[in-house]
Amino acid sequence: MVFWVYILECADGSYYTGHTKGLEIRLAQHASRKIPGYTASRLPVSLIFSQEFLTREEAIASERQIKGWSRKKKEAMIRSDWDEVARLAKSKTTGSEPRPSTSSGRTVEKK
Repeated sequence: MVFWVYILECADGSYYTGHTKGLEIRLAQHASRKIPGYTASRLPVSLIFSQEFLTREEAIASERQIKGWSRKKKEAMIRSDWDEVARLAKSKTTGSEPRPSTSSGRTVEKK
């Protein structure tokens, strides 16, 4: 089974980050307001990033990490600009944060 972390861009320009085991089903649920909350009042939404994981625990950990990031850092990840992600991580901390893996990240172009 595969699990996903995803980022949606909402109609108001904000981002929503979530995780799921069925990406296409979850996107349809967001679009049809079957998931109450943040995205329901900000439709339409567009998938702008998704990354797959082998376990739910990995997906949840990634979702929590991304939710803690600044908008600029999220946008760098969406562009797959890992040097910028690392630079932004260093600017927030005095130490150095490990560079994220790019092996399973996938960016989806807006339509």
